[in-house]
Amino acid sequence: MTYRVVQWATGNLGRAAIEGIVSHPDLELVGVWVHSKEKVGKDAGELAQRPDLITGIKATNDIDTLIALQPDCILYSPLMPIEEEIVRFLQAGINVVTPLGWFYPKHLNTTAIEAACKQGNTTLHGTGIHPGGVTEKWPLIMSGFSRDVTYVSCEEYSDCRTYGAPDVLHEIMLFGKTPEQAKDSFMLQFLGAGFGQSVTMIADAMGFTLDGPLLATHEVALATAPIDTPMGIIEPGLIAAQRFRWQGLVNGEPVIKAETNWYMGTDNIETDWFDAKVIADRGECFAMTVDADPPVYITTHGIHPTRDMDWAEVQKRNPGMVATAMHCVNSIPVVCAAGPGIKTYLDLPIVVGKAKVN
Repeated sequence: MTYRVVQWATGNLGRAAIEGIVSHPDLELVGVWVHSKEKVGKDAGELAQRPDLITGIKATNDIDTLIALQPDCILYSPLMPIEEEIVRFLQAGINVVTPLGWFYPKHLNTTAIEAACKQGNTTLHGTGIHPGGVTEKWPLIMSGFSRDVTYVSCEEYSDCRTYGAPDVLHEIMLFGKTPEQAKDSFMLQFLGAGFGQSVTMIADAMGFTLDGPLLATHEVALATAPIDTPMGIIEPGLIAAQRFRWQGLVNGEPVIKAETNWYMGTDNIETDWFDAKVIADRGECFAMTVDADPPVYITTHGIHPTRDMDWAEVQKRNPGMVATAMHCVNSIPVVCAAGPGIKTYLDLPIVVGKAKVN
């Protein structure tokens, strides 16, 4: 069966998603939503920055036009989610896959979404990479090879110089800001809305009874000399590296940790929690740990850019963004086949990629 799909938004992730949908043998791209008027009417292939890919699908910024297409699924990936839009899709009989939340919404108010799923006989699935994929899926899979688990963690190490969105780097991700500005940032709470779900999912799946609210911390490291970045020079004394951490505690001791480490290279950054040598030697990666009998430790590469890549090209098509997009795209067939409601990957069959079709 071929599922008809609309791609909602054409940023870094959306461009990769268009490629993925078009190449997936079980999917058909039938519509594309764009935010800016300048993109309206352009071919999806052009928006994906693939001039060789002529799809015949013209972009629109009219939600009614896309709903009228009666797609099986919308891959919903704007910069920020609008729940009212998601509810409208679900009510209209359109399944939704999104990397923007609802990975494991145990502690969220999902009354409106659940009602919409029931009305439209539809499914909402939150997925992605970190959180929503690597953070919890990989450690849980690894734990299946062990017994008596005592500690689980997943850490991300990402050089943000490869991220081609200067405004986001500075205004949202805080790079180049002062330590005082970081203290007033919404980022710990904003990111915690997703990573908290990851920690809760692991706790529930493995049987940990957590003490209560997660321990959330945000640490920064400052530039010690000017650092050249895609958003301009970061001057000494301004933020050049950050660590966000969420920990689930049992009897006051950490048993589950989700962590993300962002940095602008490894040179000229003050050393404290930021171990520049270790990070430089290991490179960008996800590092996962399951302390158990036997213990399992895995460091994964490939999703992050490598040092020999053309960084100008990476900023246009970051492998991490491609991986996030493809986790969404590859989820669409199993989501469309699922029953109504909010479904996590604990509720769904295994999601797999597809062989290349020549």
